[in-house]
Amino acid sequence: MSTKIPKIIPQPPAKPQVDDTDGTVVLERRTQKTKPPKLYQVVMLNDDYTPMEFVVIVIQEFFGKDLETATQIMLKIHLDGRGVCGVYSRDVAATKVNQVMEAANKAGHPLQCVAEPLDS
Repeated sequence: MSTKIPKIIPQPPAKPQVDDTDGTVVLERRTQKTKPPKLYQVVMLNDDYTPMEFVVIVIQEFFGKDLETATQIMLKIHLDGRGVCGVYSRDVAATKVNQVMEAANKAGHPLQCVAEPLDS
């Protein structure tokens, strides 16, 4: 997974305007154009060894899904080879991936989880 650091574009300084009445300087505020943060989807990948029950528990615990939703996501992972567990900002998605991978590792399962940029 490659991590790209967003470029910070410096804003030009405010343009001073001189008020002719008393010689004071007034700064004109310019609105900054900011983009919303890029979103990432957290995707779990299917394998032939991780128990389905474990996947459901992980989805419930780390993604806050109820049993029915977690089961539906698990079945999608099982049938399609992959399933989206949630969409988050880059940092939150990376944290979720790390939590899932650590839990799978501790339990001795080869479950894989990745964060992918969401095409928008």
